[in-house]
Amino acid sequence: MGLNETPRPPSVRVDIGELVLDGFDRVDPDRVSAAFQTELARLVRDRGVPLATDGGRTLDALSGLPPLPATTSPRRLGEALARAVHAGLSGRGESR
Repeated sequence: MGLNETPRPPSVRVDIGELVLDGFDRVDPDRVSAAFQTELARLVRDRGVPLATDGGRTLDALSGLPPLPATTSPRRLGEALARAVHAGLSGRGESR
């Protein structure tokens, strides 16, 4: 690294194959997904992911996450889902 180069922050990659929203029949899944992605990116950028600090850790599933609110707002649901997933990635929940 040269004298004028800024060190790059460590990267975190989160791959979610599918979001299944059982019991939320009246929400637009594309809008939920967009709100989820935006909020999760913000949380990872602002707070990091403590479980990723030791290197290439892989989690197959997260469970024991906080409950989601009963809402029909796709934005609120996506943001709440992102906060729940981030909580799981931060060690608050059970990883498998």
